Amino acid sequence: MSARTSVTASSGLPSLVRSFRLSAWLGWQIESNWADPFLFAVYSLVKPLASVAILVVMYSVITGGDFESPMFTYMYIGNAFYLFVGQVMTGISWAVIDDREHYKTIKYIYLAPIHFPTYLLGRGVARFLITSISVTVTLLIGVLFLHVQIIPGQVDWLLFVVSLLLGVNMIAMMGLILASIMLLMAHHNWGLGEAVAGALYLFSGAIFPLEVLPPALRVIGYLMPTTYWLELIRRSLAGQIAGTYPTLQNLSNAQLLGILLLLTIVFAIISAITFRWCDHRARERGLIDVVTNY
Repeated sequence: MSARTSVTASSGLPSLVRSFRLSAWLGWQIESNWADPFLFAVYSLVKPLASVAILVVMYSVITGGDFESPMFTYMYIGNAFYLFVGQVMTGISWAVIDDREHYKTIKYIYLAPIHFPTYLLGRGVARFLITSISVTVTLLIGVLFLHVQIIPGQVDWLLFVVSLLLGVNMIAMMGLILASIMLLMAHHNWGLGEAVAGALYLFSGAIFPLEVLPPALRVIGYLMPTTYWLELIRRSLAGQIAGTYPTLQNLSNAQLLGILLLLTIVFAIISAITFRWCDHRARERGLIDVVTNY
């Protein structure tokens, strides 16, 4: 059976579920098998806390340690949840490099009766689980020691859950687009996911309102789905804080959800088209299993 026939035959719902489940299990094994559980847990917690510590020190120097300011809560929540963008998006796109460059198994995966895009999405599940723990710990540290103004009794949990699920799916679609592009890149693709995540960090209002950007650059931020996602997360966790900032203040929660849902669908369509085209080009050019040091 050819690879194309195999992928077509594996497009039924049971096969998609199997592909996703097994790739999620595989991703977890790859992410967690390099160290014993204790060391892995320490690494998973220390890494995000180190990045938060940098933000805290910078903010403390600039404001003189005014951690009770609403601005700090705004920055802290955005920085914490932006971890999902970098980790999930990079985790999905990195699967192509991992299987092609490191394990050299991508040609066997192509021949297996699985749906390859679903396989890539499943590989990002491990990063999502690890990042969820990191974000939770980061928020707890902020609430307990840094005066981050999140009051559990005032949290809009329904808005939070819906926004989180929509946002993670949107990020996954962005990761699939990057993974598709990586199929065509045999060189210099190691830092692509981090580079894109870094650019979005600037234009998504993760640590400051978009109003501080020049008008020409501000437009880019309004086109990014991560901007609306982070705004919804802030409103759900600390609505009294998020409402004091000018970015998107004229939009209701329902309007923001509608925009985020629309952009998620748009990115899903773009990811499907991009993968189909990149996959076709990679097959034609013989790049499916070409490694960097060929």
